[in-house]
Amino acid sequence: MHGKLLDQFAPVFADIRHRATVADRFINRDLYRVYMATLWSNVVLSPEDVGLDEDNIEDLHDVILAETADAIGACTMQELFKFIVSKDGERAMQEARLNQSHKDLLSYFASMIIDPEGHKRYMDHIREQQK
Repeated sequence: MHGKLLDQFAPVFADIRHRATVADRFINRDLYRVYMATLWSNVVLSPEDVGLDEDNIEDLHDVILAETADAIGACTMQELFKFIVSKDGERAMQEARLNQSHKDLLSYFASMIIDPEGHKRYMDHIREQQK
């Protein structure tokens, strides 16, 4: 399955590398992480939009991390999203000219990935407030 996903997402990975490349050869690690976090968030939100079902998400997770390791070095999804909520991540999102809803999406996913229990408590609290 990984090979099929790698083939399916190869154009996306190539585009992300291109967008994050500076001086013809060097990848801006910060921009790259923003783009990969965006890819992951969008696919998890709507896997059917890219022809996946929930069973493929774990495989895509591995493919994205392998692609990231190849481009900028190994990291976990948690490390990727910890970067998003850091000061450097905020600067990278500004450099990428993300709008507020895009930043909010990445922050939302960071909350889920970094602290799933805290995220659940927060969402339960929000739901209670809306009753």
